[in-house]
Formats: sequence, structure tokens, C-alpha cells
Amino acid sequence: MSVFNQSRSRIIRVIFLVAFIFITAQLFYLQVIEGKFRQLAAMDNAVFAKVDYPERGIIFDRNGKAILNNTIIYDLMVTPSEIKGIDTLDFCHLLGIDIEEFKQRVLDAKFKNSAVRPSVFKGLLTQDIQARFEENSWKYPGFNLVERPLRTYPYNAAAHILGYIREADPRDIERSGNFYRQGDYIGKTGLEAYYEDVLMGERGVQYMIKDNKNRLVGHYENGAFDTASIAGRGLKTYIDIELQQLAEKLMANKVGGLVAIDPKTGGILAMVSGPNYDPNDLTGPDGSKNYGKLVLDVTGPMLNRAIGGRYEPGSTFKPLGALVALDEGVITPSYGFPCFGRYTLCGHGKPACTHAGGGHAANVRLSIANSCNAYYAHVYRLAVDNPKYGNVKLGYLKWKEYMNAFGLGVRLGVDLPSESRGNIPDTSVYNKENNNHWTSCTNLTLGIGQDKMLTTPLQMANAMCIIANKGYYYTPHFVDKIDGETDDDSTLMNQFRVRHDVLTHIADTSFNAVIEGMNDVVKFGTARVAQIPGIDVCAKTGTAENYTILDGRRIKLPNNSMFVCFAPKENPKIAIAVFVQNAGYGATWAGPISRLMIEKYLNDTLMKKSEADLDRISKANLMPAYFKRLQYKEDSIRAFKWFKTTKDSAYIKKYLSNTLNPVRSKSGNNSFPIKKEKELVALLPGEKYFLKNLYPFYI
Repeated sequence: MSVFNQSRSRIIRVIFLVAFIFITAQLFYLQVIEGKFRQLAAMDNAVFAKVDYPERGIIFDRNGKAILNNTIIYDLMVTPSEIKGIDTLDFCHLLGIDIEEFKQRVLDAKFKNSAVRPSVFKGLLTQDIQARFEENSWKYPGFNLVERPLRTYPYNAAAHILGYIREADPRDIERSGNFYRQGDYIGKTGLEAYYEDVLMGERGVQYMIKDNKNRLVGHYENGAFDTASIAGRGLKTYIDIELQQLAEKLMANKVGGLVAIDPKTGGILAMVSGPNYDPNDLTGPDGSKNYGKLVLDVTGPMLNRAIGGRYEPGSTFKPLGALVALDEGVITPSYGFPCFGRYTLCGHGKPACTHAGGGHAANVRLSIANSCNAYYAHVYRLAVDNPKYGNVKLGYLKWKEYMNAFGLGVRLGVDLPSESRGNIPDTSVYNKENNNHWTSCTNLTLGIGQDKMLTTPLQMANAMCIIANKGYYYTPHFVDKIDGETDDDSTLMNQFRVRHDVLTHIADTSFNAVIEGMNDVVKFGTARVAQIPGIDVCAKTGTAENYTILDGRRIKLPNNSMFVCFAPKENPKIAIAVFVQNAGYGATWAGPISRLMIEKYLNDTLMKKSEADLDRISKANLMPAYFKRLQYKEDSIRAFKWFKTTKDSAYIKKYLSNTLNPVRSKSGNNSFPIKKEKELVALLPGEKYFLKNLYPFYI
């Protein structure tokens, strides 16, 4: 045989050998490997796919204390196609539901997740229901318990920061491209939402064998097809949990926001929104019920006012206005203004001042210490009327650039959802309102933090960081490090590690004049209440008038109390903004709250005098009285809407009173006798509900 034929023979044998190996491997895969999985799919009645939910990542404070952790609770799962021959009445009695609710839940499970896939029938069982079901599970084929890691808040604090989780709803599932499934939990607010991809982990599955009494008796194929869940990764934050607890105690029974930041890092040490709530109320079996109560509360405990509340900053804005004018060169640190108690250069004598004469605004430092309104109204006008810009509109746009550089009128980018940008109005707003003709007198109260200016407590705390750092800041954020940080994590975190040199071009002499003025506010000005032995505090008080519309009338409310500060003056370590609604002057409540925060953080303790102040402030109830009336109105409207829809009068009985109460005249404050006729019990959109033969009152 020729050499050529021998070579060709070997090639043919190799081809046949490779084909044989390939066919054998395919047969092995189809009959053994894939066959096992097909067998799993065909053994729905004998094998239960038990989802292994991962533990979410733990969140730690700056000192390594776990401030958001996990415990175990159970969900009751249903696979509708496997429900056979159960005593429905007995089952409903065990769970405390009626038969109609049972049927509806089974239908919902079929609709949302098909009849052959497990769905949550009742989530987060109480220990009592869990124990009773385990004893009787063999009676109820189609139902099984699944472990569920439950979030727990060991310090009962930081609700608005940490956030909460909820079962993924259809919109969550759709937005995720079906990554989430029915029964998965997802972060809804706070750090739980912002760092969802880090905290969530990866679910696993265990294929369990069921016996003829529906009990799980072992792993199918010794767990060969099981996949283990992977726990979420942890977060280390800048939060000081003891400082956070102190802040929450100080803000109890108050409406407003508090933010404390480390100026050197942008790390948020504490953040409180009032009114607050216990984050543990939104976990466990009663979580949904408690959530409903919080959502319907007109005081807005679910709103994070620290990042979403929009307030006129009032006089706390004045240090910023001074820096703008100094940098623009329209004033110098020695610039004075002859204030006689009012600003008269716009012809209307507004705004008024609390001081008059005596040189209280003889220079920048004194103007801040004495908080002269006329000085800062005029300084604002000098800035926007600066001749180098040609007209007030261009000058205003330049002033607005400074505001944005200070972080006002923009979102700072904190690592929480739902941050407000506040409001620094554009020229278009004034053009529209004034038919394109306006001057610096039109909005001169912007110079004292009023007019249309709105800020959040976070923005003002960050502005204090800029002054403390003489021109730079880091984006305010909570998370310092992510466990096992990846490249993707670094991309997320790098935005918080970049120094923003927004106003470092402003001269040190300008910053020093403002900083010394803020220090004088504490030494002998309006913020003497913030003095701490051995610590130089720089601060500014603020007060803003407040109105609301209630019962068709514009009502004057107590002023908002505001305070901004940083300390110590040299090498600042903490910057704070406190806003308390309807609480009077800035030094009355917001100032003492700030002082206690600084003292605790820098000294790690409180003096005896401060402990007495803590007790006094924490017990003070400053909740606005009109909330009671507003809650009554909202509840009555809901009750009558329910009555209109269902004809169920159970909820409206409390609003149908025969009691004769004095009714105040719409035109005055005097009570007057009225004719017995009808009572207006609720005012709904486009409709009125009356009871005959009762006395009227007004909603």
C-alpha cells in the first residue's frame, strides 16, 4: 500500500473516533445530565424547588457598629397546581383569613406567577402562625414555608437614611427586565435603594424531596442541583450612631430637618427628618399595616425633609451673600452701610432691621454679627447691578452662578434617592412676572435669603462646609467603603472622592472676614446660646415667616427657626444645619440643638448644663397645631369617598356629630348664633355631603 493511502486511512479513522466520542458525550448529556433536569421538571409533585433567599448586606456606622442587620422569618408559599383536597375552612382559621380572601390570594398567585411556580401566599409570618403551620403542614399540599432574611434595626434609628425594603411589585419586575421575581424584596428608599445592587446578594435554590404527607424529607440527588445563595455585601458609613440617636432625640415632636457633615470628607455624620418613625415598624408581619398608617399621616413622617424639605434660609444665607459681593469686588471687608432700621433705597422701606444706628453694620464682620437686613439687601443689589455685566439680568445670572457653586438650586448628588434641588429662580421667572422689566429692587430680599429662594438643610450644611474649607467641598455622602469593592463599585464611589474646588479662587481675606463675623455671632451676637467652653464655634441664626392656607384662610404661623454652623473655627471637623418649622427664632431651638450636637461629637460627652438642655428640648412638643385640623379633614374626605363607593357608613360615624359648637364668622373672629339647618360634614372634590337638621360647620 502506498504511503499516500496509509495516511488517508489514518485520517478516516481519526474522524470516525472523534465523531464517536462526540456522539457518546451528547448521549451522556441528554440522558444523564439534562435528563436529571427534565426529571426535576416532571417531578413537581415529588420535588419542591425551595428558594434560598440571600441575606442582604449589613450596614455599619463609622465605629463598626451594625446599624442595619438581618434576622430570620418565614414566608408561606403556595403552588396553586399542587393544592389538592385541603380543608379550606381549617386552613383559613389557622391563618386568620376568610375563604374569599383565600380564593383571591390563590387567583393572584396564578395570575402573577403561574399555577406551577411557587408564590408568596402570606409573607413574614408571626412565630405563632409559623409554629402552627409547621405542626399541620402535611394537611396542606401545595403550601410550604421558606426562610426569609428580615431586616432589623438594632438602634431603632436612622429610618430616613437606611430606608426600607418591600416585595418587588409588577413595575419593579418589569423595570428590571424580569430579573426580580414575585417574592423577591427590593430596596425602596434610603441606602437600601441607592446601593441595592451591592446589598441584594444572589438568590439560590434547593431541590427538596417531599413525602406522601407533603413534608420535606431531604435534598434531591443529595443536593447535586442546588445552588447556594450569595449574601449581599456590607457598607461602612460615616454615620456616628450615637450622634444620630442624640439628633433624633432632640428633633422628637418637631417638624424640620438636621444634617451634620465632616467638612474634610463630605461624610454625613447624622441626618434627621422630623417627624420621624421607628424603622423596625416597617419590618415583620405588621410592616404593611404600619406603612399604611405612616402614609396617611398628614405630618409626613415618610418625607425626608433633610433632603426634600424646601425652606427659605433667611439670615443663615447672609455669609454667602457677603462672599459673593467680596469676590465680585463691589465691597471690601471694611465696607459699611448706614442702616437706620430700614432699607429705604428702593422707596418702600423694606426690609426692616432689628437694629438701628450705632454702627452695627460698619463692616462685613459687624454686619454678620448683628445680622443687618438693610446691609445685605444693599449688598445683593451691588452684586447684580455690577456695571461690568451691563444690565441687571446679566448681573443676576452671574449671581445665580455663585449660588449654584455654593450648591443652592442644584442637586448635590447625595447617595439617597429623592433629593430636592431647592430653588434659585432663573431670570425667566422674573421676566414673566414683570413683563420683562425689573430691577434689583424687584427681588432685593434674595439678599436676606427670602423672595423665591428655597434651600434644603443638606444644601445649607454643605454651604457651611464650603466656608469652613475656604472654597471647596466633597459631595455629601454616607458610605465610606463597600466590602470587596469592585471596579464597578469604584465607578459608583469615585464621585464622592473628588474634591470640588468651586470657590477656592475667593481670597482668604474675604473668607476670614466672613468666618470671624460668624464667630462673633456666637461670642456676642444672636447665637451666644451656641457657646461651648474650649471650642470656637462659627454660626449664623435665621428666622423666616411662615404661612399656610387652612379652611380657605391664609394663616400666619410661628416663624421657622434655623441655625447653621461649623466648629472648631480652626481645622473644622463638623458642619451643621438645623431647620425647625414654626419654632420661633433661630437661637431659641435650632441653636441649642446644634450646640449639643457639636459638644457631643467633639467632646464625646455632654456637660451637666447640656444634659438639662437635652432633657428640656427632647420633651418640647413643637408640632404645629394646624396638623390636627388638617388630619381631621383628610380623614373625613377619605371616609366619605369610601362611603360613596361602598355605601359602608362605618367610617363616617365619627364625623357625624350632633354637638352644637360655636361657629366663627368667615369675616371675623366672633362667634355668632346660627339657624338650625344642615351640617356640612365633608367637602370632596366637586361634591358636598350634608346631614339634615344639624348645625353647619366649615371645612
